[in-house]
Amino acid sequence: MEGSKSLIQMVFSWSVQDVLNQNLYKDKVRKIPETFPSVTHYRSSFILPLLEETRSDLCSSMMTVSSAPVCEILYIEKSGDYKEPNDLIYDVGVNKMNDAENGKEVYVPENGDLLVLAEVWPKCIGDLSWFNESYKIALVQRKKRFEHEDYDEIQILSSKPIKEQDMQQHTKQKTRFSVFLTNMKTNVRIWKALSLLGEGNMNIIQQVLQTDSSVVDNCANCFIREKHNVDASTLGAYIRSFDLNASQEEAVLSCICARECHHRNSVKLIWGPPGTGKTKTIGALLFAFFKRKCRTLTCAPTNVAVLEVTTRLLNLVIPKLEYQTYGLGDIILFGNGERMKICNHDDLLDVFLDCRAHILSNCLAPSSGWNYHLRLMICLLEDPGKLYHEYLQELANRKKDKNFKAQEKGILRNEKIQNNKEKQDDVNSKKSRNQNNNVFWRKVILQTLEESKKTWKEKSCCRKESRLKHNRKVDMVHFSQDHEIEGLTFEEFVNCKFNYCKDQMRMHVVIMHTHLPSSVISPRVVKMMIEFLEFLELLDSLLQAADEGLSHAFSQSMDEPYGIGFSKQHKLEEAREHCLKLLKLLHSKFTLPDISGESKIKLFCLEKARLIFCTASSSAKLYAEDMLRSSLEVLIIDEAAQLKECESTIPLQFPGLRHAILVGDECQLPAMVQSKISEKAEFGRSLFLRLAQLGHKKHLLNVQYRMHPSISLFPNVEFYGKQILDAPLVKERSYEKCFLQGKMYGSYSFINVDYGHEEADDRHSRKNVVEVAVVSEIVAKLFEESVSMKETLSVGVISPYSAQVSAIQEKLGKTLSRGSGNGFSVSVRSVDGFQGGEEDIIVISTVRCDLMGLVGFLKSPQRTNVALTRARYCLWIVGNGVTLGNSDSVWERMVIDAKTRGYFYNADEDESLAQAIIAALVEVGKTDQFPNAHLVLFKSATWKVSFHDGFSKFVARTKTMEICKEVISMLRKLLSGWRQPHKGRDPNFTNGVSSQLLEQYKINGSLYLVWTVDILEENACIFQVLKGIKLIDAS
Repeated sequence: MEGSKSLIQMVFSWSVQDVLNQNLYKDKVRKIPETFPSVTHYRSSFILPLLEETRSDLCSSMMTVSSAPVCEILYIEKSGDYKEPNDLIYDVGVNKMNDAENGKEVYVPENGDLLVLAEVWPKCIGDLSWFNESYKIALVQRKKRFEHEDYDEIQILSSKPIKEQDMQQHTKQKTRFSVFLTNMKTNVRIWKALSLLGEGNMNIIQQVLQTDSSVVDNCANCFIREKHNVDASTLGAYIRSFDLNASQEEAVLSCICARECHHRNSVKLIWGPPGTGKTKTIGALLFAFFKRKCRTLTCAPTNVAVLEVTTRLLNLVIPKLEYQTYGLGDIILFGNGERMKICNHDDLLDVFLDCRAHILSNCLAPSSGWNYHLRLMICLLEDPGKLYHEYLQELANRKKDKNFKAQEKGILRNEKIQNNKEKQDDVNSKKSRNQNNNVFWRKVILQTLEESKKTWKEKSCCRKESRLKHNRKVDMVHFSQDHEIEGLTFEEFVNCKFNYCKDQMRMHVVIMHTHLPSSVISPRVVKMMIEFLEFLELLDSLLQAADEGLSHAFSQSMDEPYGIGFSKQHKLEEAREHCLKLLKLLHSKFTLPDISGESKIKLFCLEKARLIFCTASSSAKLYAEDMLRSSLEVLIIDEAAQLKECESTIPLQFPGLRHAILVGDECQLPAMVQSKISEKAEFGRSLFLRLAQLGHKKHLLNVQYRMHPSISLFPNVEFYGKQILDAPLVKERSYEKCFLQGKMYGSYSFINVDYGHEEADDRHSRKNVVEVAVVSEIVAKLFEESVSMKETLSVGVISPYSAQVSAIQEKLGKTLSRGSGNGFSVSVRSVDGFQGGEEDIIVISTVRCDLMGLVGFLKSPQRTNVALTRARYCLWIVGNGVTLGNSDSVWERMVIDAKTRGYFYNADEDESLAQAIIAALVEVGKTDQFPNAHLVLFKSATWKVSFHDGFSKFVARTKTMEICKEVISMLRKLLSGWRQPHKGRDPNFTNGVSSQLLEQYKINGSLYLVWTVDILEENACIFQVLKGIKLIDAS
């Protein structure tokens, strides 16, 4: 592997000229074959394409360095780990504040970021120098956050030594910057995974080097036996309850049976076209593995896909769990919380590793966790007098301490101590205690988990210091008005102590039964804990109602005979006795693991988990941090067709792994590849696609539940050979929605825009302002209709070009903001950004407008497939029919199909779209492209119309889109017979010709709309005509 160098060493060895050299590896990169004779050949096939891809990515970043994220360097110091010549490690302080002078938001570097250290804020590649030396690049290895400072500290590995004088403190005369180029994490992890090939677990890798159909076929004996076992078991009943169709159930059973076969390792392919319930199938399969205690790692290329499959699994698992959330401790989601935006997914925080470790750390703490409060409650119930005596002794010691001050100790005032019941919520109310136990327990769990998640979010998501309510020590001292220390009475002491312990123990029970693995906390222990909490609530209720008060109730020995109030006292003592009995049983039967610190808790949770979810790249952490001490059995890769094969080698080598299940669709988008050389070498090809090309069996999910049949028909024929069936649901009459009036806005249509104007931006991305106007007008009409009908509606706008996406987002800015909160939502994204997504209505803007039929990367059938399969009820494709029809691509066949089926419409058939087109053409100065637009705009008018110099020149005078729309709106009103009141009119007679009355109306304060009125006879009919219409300057 290039002399056993690391990928970072290779990158550090490149000069700027090397990075910019498009031919650096051109003659070395070879096409990656479909089969491999050895592991060595397999590894070497990916190394050079990976290097070329890394170089190309860096080159792209350098070419756009003027817009790269930048942060100011405050100081540079040699790290304690610094060692020449290779370990050039420095600690660097970076500014977190925005740079108002440059008008840019300064970014804070993350682990894995590759930076250029520069003297100036770079405007071009030439600025990437370091104090008259060639450029220095550095890799961020570690990051330390300072919550209350305006800077963070990062640890970097530099490509070259930094001179002592260049490390001097920052001054106004000597400012330094770090410039973000790219993040190297994934490529570094791929490189390391490739270097491990042959050393780790090769069970799966060996199976896929060459073609072997047996790798995907089940062992016949095991399959028949296991299928019978599943059918006859409760697991079979669970699977049937998920309402899977035949193809989904077959895929699930095949994978379950393969897992139970110990004769061979296997690789399964599940082919999930759009809308066929791929994620539902994975969820059902994971549920089966969960019930069978099968340790499974589920990966996907992106965080979005990981979150989606985790959510689906939880939706299946939670309703079938014992004790509400018991068993969630066996499920773990891990990764970068910020990139996942995990704080927007409250439902996933119960299984998110960072959150779990933080919450469990409180339960496991020796001085404030479960064991501490268990002993405290036993002591309180057995001998409260002893605790009270210790309290009085502590109080006496405090009185002797002359330096003791309330302000320093944060003492609770009397009014805060008197009775915590004043602040207790519905869960603690008497009404709740009298309700059904299951309802009460559900409330307890929901409230406790919400509180624990909230505190973690405040710490991790909001970057605030956590002040956990349950970590505060109760200081049972209060002060008189002259600030003399006063003690609590026995009754006050017991009341406060009991309420405090009860709240803490309830919190710990919920957290432990939710977050601890089931191998650590058994169902029997959970049942005892819940029973204890029920008796504790009963005891609390009886104590509050006790006539004799807490003093008598808690001071009386259990062996003393009952006095007056026998019935109440008997119940109280019985509850007290049951609580103590259960507490002592828990003390003897349940042992918490002796671990502390969140990092050790994470290792413990991962070791015990059954189901683990993360991205394929993040799974490398399980190697790096030795998190997986127990072997995995099964690997599931969702969206497997989007994952480069070399990246899949990261999770495929885990110890103990015997089976891999790849779920995806090679007819949708592959992995992104920056380099044309690497792309040509098939570097972006997935393992899923390679195996499919070799003829490996795929379990096809053959029923689609998303699209109206008129939408699904073309993709089914074009991409899936008519193998996909429409589910009964989408064929029902109720699935045919009418959101706007007119045939153009049916379930499926191609809206032809003949007058488009295509242009490229400085990044070679393309936009079409006419299509922007048409799409925006359609979305605006949908918004108005949604608001008036008070219907919830989700709209997706897709375009293959980022410039078009940005232009539409800008145009829809107001609509997007107005839509929030009223059930109307709009999402504008690229094709790549919409993979895996779906909306009620999809509007596609194809952008291209070229008579030669040049459509660029729009030709990609995978990209087209994704775009055409995102809609549920309506798909409206906006584009130039001539361009797409001459493209010699799938788009040509799509246009022909639309015309054949009667779904081809011209945009100018709709008056509002025609007006939007004219306004857009005015903006780009191309009004001559639509000379007869007035025939469309005013076709329903009562009056006839003629223009002085023709319509094109007329609208060209409006100069802006806004004025154009105002003029056309005014003309529409005039042609319907409307006139301004006499005060606002300015009539004039023209040179004595009394038959023609000249009128002028002021437009937008800067123009006059001028015309005359005449009579026209046509086909024996008399028409009134607005004649000689033109615009003149108001000045």
